[in-house]
Amino acid sequence: MGKIKNEFSFSVLRKRLFAILIAVAFLILFVLGRLLYVQVIWGEDLQRKAIDQWTREIPIVAKRGDIIDRNGVKIVSNDDTYTVFVRKKAVVDTEKTCRKLAEILDLKYEFVYDKLTKTKSSEVTLKKQVPKSSINKIIEGSFSGVYYSRDNSRIYPYGDFLTSVLGFTSTDGKGQSGIELYYDKYLSGINGEILYETDIVGVEIDGGKASYIPATDGLNLKLTVDYEIQQLVETAMREAIEIHNAKSAQMIVLSPKTGEILAICNKPSFNLNEIPRDDLPSLNALSRNGLVCDIYEPGSTFKVLTAAANIEEYINGNPKAFSTEHIFNSSRYRYIDGQKIKCWSNHENGKHANLNLAGALNNSCNPIFVDIATSLGKETMYKYVDLFGYGSVTGIDFMGEAQGMVLPVSVIQNVDLARISFGQTIAVTGLQLAAATAAAVNGGYLYTPYLVSEIYAENGIIAEKITPKLKNRTISEKASKMLAEMLESVVKDGSGKQAYIEGYRVGGKTGTAQKYENGVIAHGKYISSFVGFFPANDPEYLALVIVDEPEGQYYGSTVAAPYAKQVFENIIKLKNIKPFE
Repeated sequence: MGKIKNEFSFSVLRKRLFAILIAVAFLILFVLGRLLYVQVIWGEDLQRKAIDQWTREIPIVAKRGDIIDRNGVKIVSNDDTYTVFVRKKAVVDTEKTCRKLAEILDLKYEFVYDKLTKTKSSEVTLKKQVPKSSINKIIEGSFSGVYYSRDNSRIYPYGDFLTSVLGFTSTDGKGQSGIELYYDKYLSGINGEILYETDIVGVEIDGGKASYIPATDGLNLKLTVDYEIQQLVETAMREAIEIHNAKSAQMIVLSPKTGEILAICNKPSFNLNEIPRDDLPSLNALSRNGLVCDIYEPGSTFKVLTAAANIEEYINGNPKAFSTEHIFNSSRYRYIDGQKIKCWSNHENGKHANLNLAGALNNSCNPIFVDIATSLGKETMYKYVDLFGYGSVTGIDFMGEAQGMVLPVSVIQNVDLARISFGQTIAVTGLQLAAATAAAVNGGYLYTPYLVSEIYAENGIIAEKITPKLKNRTISEKASKMLAEMLESVVKDGSGKQAYIEGYRVGGKTGTAQKYENGVIAHGKYISSFVGFFPANDPEYLALVIVDEPEGQYYGSTVAAPYAKQVFENIIKLKNIKPFE
């Protein structure tokens, strides 16, 4: 009996010891697991927290990249300014510090005091874009807990210049519009920092070590824009608004051979060094690049496409196309789907009689272009609308490009097609029209327009080089040459006479379009335009001028064409271009 009892007690004891061993082993494993979690998984986070608790960093803001024109003229750069911030727990005399900082930084004492006493964050930013002179005063004052770091203050040396294209940055130095926004990731660079050892309340430790992580400065941009040509365009568009009391004036100059934009201007605008940030409606309106982002009915400048389609189809043997010698019906009217479409001219004294295609362009006769479009048919006409890039974005390196408005081919009626032939019932951007016209006269090559040609580092190393990009062929070189000759005649003998330059071969087409408001024609409101190029036999420059709501005279021939001539004449002087022999 005693033996059995001893064996039972020993068995119970052994089970209890085993249970204790299991518990101890589990506890050891738990502790080891926790240590492993803290060291491996949680370690980085704890290390960051420790570094944050026992160090304080001063940010080193990367220098934002410069922007230069195609010839190296600097049109956007930076000023040496700084951001001032305060670590509240490190301040020794709060009241005195607030009073001195308010005086140096031109801030209200109450604002500074509230920042240092009522905000929850341990570190507060007092002011950005502080000049070096103020920083020198802060250094002289030796204020505890007050620090500063370099920031970016954008400088635009020419003020109201290329405004809607360059765009601007936020107070934090980030691109908000234009080129500044589109290329922000290249211009911004990568910020660095200096880490100082501090005590638990953020006071720098005497003799503590500092770690320096350098900033990587932003890359620079080289534009396709020519500063000197841009100045000519800016002057011309200011004059257009003043002389014609217009709502706005726009002009773009590009290279037909590459798609490079040499100048682009939207007026009115504003000085980029004085951004009206407190008036957002005005800021949005004045900074908008209407040539890229807005659409309008082009009117007679669109006849270039209709003429191009007819010439190319005739060369290709399409029996529905008209020969260049065909004499069109001289009636002032056409009736399509029961609707009356008339010419802008009253055809007095047989002015529009016996016109061929060249004559139709010279006199901008609407009914003849109606004949061409309705004869070719909507499928053929839409083929060229597509080939010339209407109804789709050009692909320019700029945010917010509009694609225009082209009715689906499946829904248009004959009367719609008739109106499209002379630039109604279709809406385009100025950029689309300029690029398409270039493709019509440069041999038939449609290029993607672009604004930036190089992205490069401060040491001159090129990070990226942007070259001309051919989108597609539009018409043959033969058709293009024939069309260019006809458009040269428009300037020499037709509606574009006010763009004629003695001794130089200039081609072009005028346009006058009525404006619509709430779906109906706005009485007395027009868009006057002219698209021109030279030399006509081998175009180097193409310009589109658009004047919105001029007062008094409103025809593109008298309102817009003279400004193209003005700019062309100045380019001739600037580039020392010799007259043809």
